[in-house]
Amino acid sequence: MTVEAVVFFVAAALALGGAAGVVLARNPVHCALLLVVTLVAVAIFFLLQEAQLVAVVQIIVYAGAIVVLFLFVIMLLGVDREESLRDPIPYQRPAAVALGAILLGEIFVLAGRTWATGAPSVRGSVRGRVDGQDLGNVQRVARVLFTDFLWAFELTAVLLVIAVVGAVVLARRSGQRAQLDEHELAIEEQITAAELSEAAEESEEEEESEEEVVTP
Repeated sequence: MTVEAVVFFVAAALALGGAAGVVLARNPVHCALLLVVTLVAVAIFFLLQEAQLVAVVQIIVYAGAIVVLFLFVIMLLGVDREESLRDPIPYQRPAAVALGAILLGEIFVLAGRTWATGAPSVRGSVRGRVDGQDLGNVQRVARVLFTDFLWAFELTAVLLVIAVVGAVVLARRSGQRAQLDEHELAIEEQITAAELSEAAEESEEEEESEEEVVTP
């Protein structure tokens, strides 16, 4: 057995074990950590396919940023609260089990078959030399991205900038709304305190008037 086969089976065991742990673990923090294990195992699969750029993106974006975002959400929601086991959507779990069984059956049916992955490449072999140079995976992706697909890359960058600006605007509006709510709450507290003081003064005046009437 070759080294690549050993690495593949180890990564496959980590991926399956991590995926099962994400579903079966009771602690949300443990689920997030097991998700990191699964994503790292998938990155190893990309390295075995000589897709170094995709493997690095898998580690940085998914195992890094996305999981950190999950952890922030878990901390904000609180992990010490007991979740209700009652299913709000009826027949959701049986449908999930049925779909899982269908997917497992498809995997067994397709296992061992040879399937075409698409039309032949019009750009030549991935491992071939480019302009007399033996480029790596990262260099090949960068060359294609910034030449043939430069317009699509620029449009994607513009969309991301628009999304960031929109998120900042919405955050500022929500912060201003929160300040207004606090101001309105303070005004309501002042009004309530004034009303309580007026009511107390009125009750004291009524008691004094009653004492004057009772006194001969």
